[in-house]
Parts: sequence; structure tokens; C-alpha cells
Amino acid sequence: MEFLIGITGKDFVLTASDTSAARSITVMKSNEDKSCDLNKHNIMLYAGEAGDTVNFAEYIQRNVRLYGIRNGIELTPKAAATFTRKELATSLRSRHPYQVFLLIAGYDITTSSPHLYWIDYLGSSAEVPFAAHGYGAYYCLSILDRYHHPNLTLDEAKGLIKKCIDELNNRFIVNLSDFKIKVTDQDGIREITI
Repeated sequence: MEFLIGITGKDFVLTASDTSAARSITVMKSNEDKSCDLNKHNIMLYAGEAGDTVNFAEYIQRNVRLYGIRNGIELTPKAAATFTRKELATSLRSRHPYQVFLLIAGYDITTSSPHLYWIDYLGSSAEVPFAAHGYGAYYCLSILDRYHHPNLTLDEAKGLIKKCIDELNNRFIVNLSDFKIKVTDQDGIREITI
């Protein structure tokens, strides 16, 4: 019942995730942050089994930061997504695979371009202009397909996220009460409100 969404714009990536932590029919927490900053320009959103998601996200975050410390350079969004996909695919072939769904969003400072990667629990990865995970994707992907364009401004992207959240509130049986929305661009990662 979790929901992640990401949208690339002209020079940014806008991401949103719900903040509820639930098990079965019980909501245990309503202020969960389902994202972690991998470095100054890359962010990873995660959903899936509760223990797996936090454990895997912290493992990826620490290794990406270790790479930056050892080499004196940040990983690009593509490099971070490739490393993450490899680790997920390796765990899939072990006795204890991670059950996580990921969105990796980042701004490549070397090419001055935004990137968004969709990764599922099987280690499949694709660079996409917009993406969503969870049941909410059934409602929002058609909206994103209709209104997204490559030169999207930040205000237009905020409106698009708002449109998706409104659609979920109207049609989705589960109440996803609040969302944490972050943007990454040339200035780094910051949390915003709509």
C-alpha cells in the first residue's frame, strides 16, 4: 500500500513518497521518511518489506558515500543506479533476497542533466522520464503519460504531483494522508511543499 513517484523536468527531478508505515490493516506510523540522500545530488526512494527497505537503503547510502570519500568524487545518478541494481541482483541470488522497490533520482553535474531510474525487486532497472511504484501507480501513470513533457518547469511538476495525489485521494481505497516531496537539481536536494 506504499506509493512512490518521480518526475524529471527540464533541469530537476521531483520525487514524492507517502509517509505511512503500515502492516496488514494497521497503520503504525504516519511520519515515515521513505527516502535517503545518497550524496549531494542523488536521492533514493524505497518501498517494500519494512526491514528490507531500511537495511538495503542504509547499505547503499553508506557505500555510495564511501566511494565519494575514497575517490574524492560523487557518483553520478547512472553510476549510483547501476551499483544499486547490481547489489539488488546479487542479493536475489542469495538465501535472503531484499524485497524492495526503488526510485533513484539525481542531477548529473558533469552533463547538467536530471536522471530518474526505476528499479524493482528483481533487479530490473530503466531510466525513465517519470515513474511510480505501488498501487497508486495504477492511477497516476496515465496522468503522467498525458501531461509530462521534457521541458517541464518546477511549478508544472508540482501541479502534476498535486494532480496525482488528488486522484489517489478520490479513487484509492487506502488513505495516504501525507507525502514527503523532494527536489534535486544543480543546487542539491531539498524538501518542498505543494
